[in-house]
Amino acid sequence: MTTRQHPPQDSDPPLIGIMMLDTEFPRIPGDVGNPGTFSFPVRYETVSGASAERVVRRADPLLLPPFLEAARKLEALGVKALATSCGFLALFHQELVRAVNIPVFSSSLLQVYQARAVIQPGQEVGIIAADSRRLTPRHFAGLGLCPPPKAVVGLEESKEFSAVFFNNKLRLDREKLEQEVVAAARQLIQRHPRVGAVVLECTNLPPYAGAVQKVCGLPVFDVVTLINYAYLVVHNDF
Repeated sequence: MTTRQHPPQDSDPPLIGIMMLDTEFPRIPGDVGNPGTFSFPVRYETVSGASAERVVRRADPLLLPPFLEAARKLEALGVKALATSCGFLALFHQELVRAVNIPVFSSSLLQVYQARAVIQPGQEVGIIAADSRRLTPRHFAGLGLCPPPKAVVGLEESKEFSAVFFNNKLRLDREKLEQEVVAAARQLIQRHPRVGAVVLECTNLPPYAGAVQKVCGLPVFDVVTLINYAYLVVHNDF
């Protein structure tokens, strides 16, 4: 299985490499796959055959070698840190870290550490995932998160979300998606009233992070906050 490049990015040398799932759906501003989401250039590398179905719902171990190949390729091209386009790749985190000599920010779920550190004792970190049924203790163990968060809700029953991100619907109804994400956020707070911060596992959810903040009144972490942090870690020009 081979990797293929996205179209060339800005002429400035990218410091962040992002390993992408092999998908066709629209990448709106705020989505990890839209280079305009970031104030710095990024380099994308798509892993051929890495569909959302195989990564999220099947946790296909056959995808590990091509992700390692993509990580090594991006490192050889000169990026200074790596990220991915799916929080479920936490499952491969340890192998990716061992495969390269640059920092690996494999999943927005890494921010559970930060979220736990800044909320009140006794509060929980809430997770909004692409599919809560498939987010297992193994994923959290891959990141060294023990015990794993228990306040988890998912978008697996959300019609527009599933049509776009699992079935590659070519037109995205942003209003419907926002309504579905907000409904999940309300469900999270209702089921788990002790939630003190929210982590958006899915890398397609940052466009709706503001809506989640508004409905929950809580800090929200997502893949964009993670990648912005990664950039500052490897390139602070103040």
